[in-house]
Amino acid sequence: MNFLTLDLNLLRVFDAVMIEQNLTRAAEKLAMTQPAVSNALKRLRHAFDDDLLIRTSFGVKPTPRAESIWPAIREALNNLETIIDPPAFDPAKATGSVRIAMPDATAAYWLPYLVHEIEQSATGISVQMVPLLNRDPRSILLHGDIDIAVGFFPGVVSQLAAGQSSLSRAIHHISLYSGRYVCVMRKDHPLATTSLTLEQYCNAHHLLVSFSGLAYSVIDEILGQMKLRRHIVLTVNQFLTAGRVAANSDLLTVLPQHLISAIGMDNQLIWKELPFNTPAVNVDMLWHEREARNPAHQWLRNNLIALVKQTLVVDKSIVAQQNLLA
Repeated sequence: MNFLTLDLNLLRVFDAVMIEQNLTRAAEKLAMTQPAVSNALKRLRHAFDDDLLIRTSFGVKPTPRAESIWPAIREALNNLETIIDPPAFDPAKATGSVRIAMPDATAAYWLPYLVHEIEQSATGISVQMVPLLNRDPRSILLHGDIDIAVGFFPGVVSQLAAGQSSLSRAIHHISLYSGRYVCVMRKDHPLATTSLTLEQYCNAHHLLVSFSGLAYSVIDEILGQMKLRRHIVLTVNQFLTAGRVAANSDLLTVLPQHLISAIGMDNQLIWKELPFNTPAVNVDMLWHEREARNPAHQWLRNNLIALVKQTLVVDKSIVAQQNLLA
């Protein structure tokens, strides 16, 4: 390959395909036809003497060579974009929408603060909430169904932090705050006046919050390691629903402690320490590389981060149980 004869526009095509992992979406982003994108990749393959991107039933898969060269190409293109077209953003004049996926109780807690900021500074921006259907939002981020995901994504974040694939490099993340799981029940529950034992917990009837609808969670995994199990009577996909059912039944549920106030049921529910150790509930924000430098998206992400910091300092009930991570 001779750098002096290489058409640098081909690198823009390569970068777009690496970001989108799909020729059709990359072509739309570049305002090109798909055959033109395919032709550009063919020329790049010849220049690098490598397949670079291999077609699959789901899109394209980068080769090890493509994985190794993309970070440097992405950084170089970002630097050129900043020099040629520096981002300028006036919130008061901004228009557009941002699609966010987060759990219902998390949305109930943070959205009033975010909407207040939008009404004060950026009335032309609208937010569209999208249901969070599982603990892995990478697919809907990759396909452009959402712009931002906020929630507890333990397996996903650890994989992204490892940075071992092009998908990891295409999705950004930042830790917002950390909470903990507690056992939640109605205030006059038969177990409300005593410390909760492991035997009592396993013998009780339970309510599970599951975005996917599967009647299994990290709690069941922990119990399984101890050769124990619990009886799940009801599975729901919303924290608010879980709180209302728990407040009007003998079912126990497990929630992040800070979400009890978020669903507005402090006067109907109490929480107990779980009789076993559970992992921390680390809430993260994820977004795709395609919107990483979008000024409107940057403004919204930065405001959400700032609001989290501000609110955690003000709200003593959350500060008592959470450590600010970002």
